[in-house]
Amino acid sequence: MNDARQQIALEKAMRLVEFDKAYNVPVVCGVDEAGRGPLAGPVSVCACIMPYDNIIVGIDDSKKLSEKKRESLYEQIIEVADYCVVMIDRRVIDSINILQATKQGMAKALFGLKTKPDVAIIDAVKNLDTDVKCSSVIKADAKSYCVAAASIIAKVTRDRYMRELDKKYPVYGFAGNKGYGTAEHIAALKKHGYCPEHRRTFIKNFFDGDFYDDLPIISGE
Repeated sequence: MNDARQQIALEKAMRLVEFDKAYNVPVVCGVDEAGRGPLAGPVSVCACIMPYDNIIVGIDDSKKLSEKKRESLYEQIIEVADYCVVMIDRRVIDSINILQATKQGMAKALFGLKTKPDVAIIDAVKNLDTDVKCSSVIKADAKSYCVAAASIIAKVTRDRYMRELDKKYPVYGFAGNKGYGTAEHIAALKKHGYCPEHRRTFIKNFFDGDFYDDLPIISGE
Protein backbone atom coordinates (compact mmCIF):
# COMPACT_ATOMS: atom_id res chain seq x y z
CA MET A 1 0.00 0.00 0.00
CA ASN A 2 1.48 3.37 -1.01
CA ASP A 3 1.73 6.30 1.42
CA ALA A 4 -1.37 8.08 0.10
CA ARG A 5 -3.58 4.99 0.33
CA GLN A 6 -2.14 4.17 3.75
CA GLN A 7 -3.03 7.65 4.97
CA ILE A 8 -6.59 7.37 3.63
CA ALA A 9 -7.02 3.98 5.31
CA LEU A 10 -5.66 5.34 8.59
CA GLU A 11 -8.02 8.32 8.48
CA LYS A 12 -10.94 5.96 7.80
CA ALA A 13 -9.99 3.79 10.78
CA MET A 14 -9.71 6.83 13.02
CA ARG A 15 -13.20 8.00 11.98
CA LEU A 16 -14.57 4.60 12.95
CA VAL A 17 -12.79 4.77 16.30
CA GLU A 18 -14.07 8.29 16.98
CA PHE A 19 -17.63 7.09 16.35
CA ASP A 20 -17.23 4.54 19.14
CA LYS A 21 -15.47 6.96 21.49
CA ALA A 22 -18.35 9.41 21.10
CA TYR A 23 -20.43 7.11 23.33
CA ASN A 24 -18.15 8.30 26.14
CA VAL A 25 -18.18 5.05 28.12
CA PRO A 26 -15.25 2.81 29.13
CA VAL A 27 -16.17 -0.29 27.14
CA VAL A 28 -17.88 -0.23 23.75
CA CYS A 29 -18.83 -3.42 21.94
CA GLY A 30 -19.82 -3.92 18.32
CA VAL A 31 -22.26 -6.61 17.23
CA ASP A 32 -22.91 -7.76 13.67
CA GLU A 33 -23.96 -10.82 11.70
CA ALA A 34 -23.21 -12.59 8.46
CA GLY A 35 -25.56 -14.86 6.58
CA ARG A 36 -29.10 -13.63 7.12
CA GLY A 37 -29.97 -13.98 3.44
CA PRO A 38 -28.55 -17.30 2.20
CA LEU A 39 -30.62 -20.36 1.35
CA ALA A 40 -28.31 -22.63 3.33
CA GLY A 41 -26.06 -22.69 6.36
CA PRO A 42 -26.11 -20.90 9.70
CA VAL A 43 -26.24 -17.24 10.54
CA SER A 44 -22.97 -16.17 12.14
CA VAL A 45 -23.03 -13.50 14.85
CA CYS A 46 -20.11 -11.77 16.54
CA ALA A 47 -19.81 -9.43 19.51
CA CYS A 48 -16.44 -7.69 19.58
CA ILE A 49 -14.63 -5.28 21.91
CA MET A 50 -11.58 -3.65 20.33
CA PRO A 51 -8.73 -1.81 22.06
CA TYR A 52 -7.90 1.67 20.81
CA ASP A 53 -4.21 1.78 21.68
CA ASN A 54 -3.08 0.08 18.48
CA ILE A 55 -5.48 0.82 15.64
CA ILE A 56 -5.67 -1.81 12.91
CA VAL A 57 -5.57 0.05 9.62
CA GLY A 58 -7.94 -1.37 7.00
CA ILE A 59 -10.81 -2.40 9.25
CA ASP A 60 -14.07 -1.62 7.47
CA ASP A 61 -17.47 -3.07 6.67
CA SER A 62 -16.67 -6.66 5.68
CA LYS A 63 -18.78 -6.37 2.52
CA LYS A 64 -16.39 -3.72 1.20
CA LEU A 65 -13.32 -5.93 1.59
CA SER A 66 -11.92 -8.70 -0.57
CA GLU A 67 -11.81 -12.21 0.86
CA LYS A 68 -8.02 -12.03 1.09
CA LYS A 69 -8.17 -8.72 2.98
CA ARG A 70 -10.86 -10.01 5.34
CA GLU A 71 -8.78 -13.08 6.15
CA SER A 72 -5.73 -10.94 6.88
CA LEU A 73 -7.66 -8.51 9.09
CA TYR A 74 -9.40 -11.39 10.87
CA GLU A 75 -6.07 -12.75 12.07
CA GLN A 76 -5.03 -9.31 13.35
CA ILE A 77 -8.36 -8.67 15.07
CA ILE A 78 -8.58 -11.93 16.99
CA GLU A 79 -5.09 -11.33 18.40
CA VAL A 80 -6.26 -8.25 20.33
CA ALA A 81 -10.07 -8.39 20.61
CA ASP A 82 -12.39 -9.63 23.31
CA TYR A 83 -14.87 -11.37 21.06
CA CYS A 84 -17.45 -14.13 20.92
CA VAL A 85 -18.84 -15.78 17.79
CA VAL A 86 -22.13 -17.69 17.80
CA MET A 87 -23.46 -19.77 14.92
CA ILE A 88 -27.22 -20.33 14.85
CA ASP A 89 -28.02 -23.30 12.64
CA ARG A 90 -30.72 -23.59 10.02
CA ARG A 91 -33.05 -25.65 12.25
CA VAL A 92 -33.36 -22.73 14.66
CA ILE A 93 -33.75 -20.34 11.72
CA ASP A 94 -36.57 -22.47 10.32
CA SER A 95 -38.17 -22.75 13.74
CA ILE A 96 -38.23 -19.12 14.89
CA ASN A 97 -37.38 -17.16 11.67
CA ILE A 98 -34.12 -15.50 10.66
CA LEU A 99 -34.64 -12.24 12.55
CA GLN A 100 -35.35 -13.98 15.86
CA ALA A 101 -32.45 -16.38 15.24
CA THR A 102 -30.16 -13.40 14.64
CA LYS A 103 -31.34 -11.72 17.84
CA GLN A 104 -30.79 -14.94 19.76
CA GLY A 105 -27.25 -15.18 18.40
CA MET A 106 -26.50 -11.56 19.26
CA ALA A 107 -27.68 -11.96 22.84
CA LYS A 108 -25.61 -15.14 23.24
CA ALA A 109 -22.54 -13.47 21.75
CA LEU A 110 -22.81 -10.56 24.19
CA PHE A 111 -23.16 -12.99 27.08
CA GLY A 112 -20.04 -14.86 25.90
CA LEU A 113 -17.69 -11.88 26.14
CA LYS A 114 -15.06 -11.85 28.88
CA THR A 115 -15.90 -8.24 29.73
CA LYS A 116 -19.42 -6.88 30.00
CA PRO A 117 -19.61 -3.79 27.77
CA ASP A 118 -21.14 -0.50 28.86
CA VAL A 119 -22.85 -0.22 25.50
CA ALA A 120 -23.27 -2.50 22.50
CA ILE A 121 -23.58 -0.92 19.08
CA ILE A 122 -25.82 -3.20 17.02
CA ASP A 123 -25.98 -3.11 13.26
CA ALA A 124 -29.65 -2.21 12.65
CA VAL A 125 -31.24 -4.87 14.91
CA LYS A 126 -33.32 -3.75 17.90
CA ASN A 127 -34.83 -5.23 21.07
CA LEU A 128 -32.29 -7.86 22.08
CA ASP A 129 -32.92 -10.04 25.11
CA THR A 130 -29.92 -8.76 27.07
CA ASP A 131 -29.15 -6.58 30.08
CA VAL A 132 -26.45 -4.77 28.10
CA LYS A 133 -27.41 -1.27 26.97
CA CYS A 134 -27.81 -1.40 23.19
CA SER A 135 -27.66 1.23 20.49
CA SER A 136 -29.15 0.20 17.15
CA VAL A 137 -27.43 2.01 14.27
CA ILE A 138 -28.25 1.66 10.58
CA LYS A 139 -25.16 0.59 8.60
CA ALA A 140 -23.14 0.50 11.82
CA ASP A 141 -20.57 -1.77 10.13
CA ALA A 142 -19.54 1.22 8.00
CA LYS A 143 -19.51 3.67 10.93
CA SER A 144 -18.19 1.88 14.01
CA TYR A 145 -14.71 0.39 14.53
CA CYS A 146 -15.97 -2.37 16.83
CA VAL A 147 -18.94 -3.23 14.60
CA ALA A 148 -16.72 -3.34 11.51
CA ALA A 149 -14.36 -5.70 13.36
CA ALA A 150 -17.34 -7.85 14.41
CA SER A 151 -18.56 -7.94 10.81
CA ILE A 152 -15.19 -9.25 9.64
CA ILE A 153 -15.05 -11.98 12.28
CA ALA A 154 -18.64 -13.05 11.61
CA LYS A 155 -18.11 -13.12 7.84
CA VAL A 156 -14.79 -14.99 7.88
CA THR A 157 -16.09 -17.53 10.40
CA ARG A 158 -19.15 -18.27 8.29
CA ASP A 159 -17.25 -18.35 4.99
CA ARG A 160 -14.81 -20.90 6.42
CA TYR A 161 -17.74 -23.01 7.59
CA MET A 162 -19.33 -22.90 4.15
CA ARG A 163 -16.06 -23.90 2.46
CA GLU A 164 -15.93 -26.95 4.72
CA LEU A 165 -19.58 -27.66 3.93
CA ASP A 166 -18.72 -27.58 0.24
CA LYS A 167 -16.52 -30.65 0.76
CA LYS A 168 -19.52 -32.54 2.12
CA TYR A 169 -22.08 -31.30 -0.42
CA PRO A 170 -20.04 -30.25 -3.47
CA VAL A 171 -22.92 -30.08 -5.97
CA TYR A 172 -24.19 -26.76 -4.59
CA GLY A 173 -20.98 -24.76 -4.91
CA PHE A 174 -21.04 -23.58 -1.30
CA ALA A 175 -17.34 -22.64 -1.41
CA GLY A 176 -18.16 -20.00 -4.01
CA ASN A 177 -21.71 -18.89 -3.29
CA LYS A 178 -21.54 -19.32 0.53
CA GLY A 179 -25.13 -20.55 0.46
CA TYR A 180 -26.58 -17.49 -1.27
CA GLY A 181 -29.19 -17.98 -3.96
CA THR A 182 -27.07 -17.64 -7.07
CA ALA A 183 -28.45 -18.95 -10.36
CA GLU A 184 -26.06 -21.91 -10.21
CA HIS A 185 -27.05 -22.73 -6.63
CA ILE A 186 -30.75 -22.63 -7.42
CA ALA A 187 -30.23 -24.79 -10.51
CA ALA A 188 -28.34 -27.36 -8.40
CA LEU A 189 -31.07 -27.24 -5.76
CA LYS A 190 -33.74 -28.00 -8.35
CA LYS A 191 -31.67 -30.75 -9.93
CA HIS A 192 -30.34 -32.52 -6.85
CA GLY A 193 -32.82 -31.57 -4.14
CA TYR A 194 -31.96 -30.09 -0.78
CA CYS A 195 -29.40 -31.13 1.82
CA PRO A 196 -29.65 -30.96 5.64
CA GLU A 197 -28.10 -27.48 5.66
CA HIS A 198 -30.73 -25.87 3.44
CA ARG A 199 -33.17 -23.57 5.20
CA ARG A 200 -36.55 -25.12 4.58
CA THR A 201 -38.44 -21.85 5.04
CA PHE A 202 -36.18 -20.19 2.47
CA ILE A 203 -36.40 -22.87 -0.25
CA LYS A 204 -40.02 -23.98 0.15
CA ASN A 205 -41.08 -22.26 -3.07
CA PHE A 206 -38.77 -24.54 -5.06
CA PHE A 207 -40.48 -27.73 -3.87
CA ASP A 208 -43.94 -29.24 -3.51
CA GLY A 209 -44.99 -31.14 -0.42
CA ASP A 210 -43.31 -31.63 2.95
CA PHE A 211 -39.68 -31.60 4.00
CA TYR A 212 -38.15 -34.47 5.93
CA ASP A 213 -35.16 -33.53 8.05
CA ASP A 214 -34.18 -37.14 8.75
CA LEU A 215 -34.35 -38.13 5.08
CA PRO A 216 -32.34 -35.60 3.05
CA ILE A 217 -32.72 -36.03 -0.69
CA ILE A 218 -28.97 -35.84 -1.28
CA SER A 219 -26.24 -37.46 0.78
CA GLY A 220 -22.82 -36.03 1.50
CA GLU A 221 -21.07 -38.57 -0.65
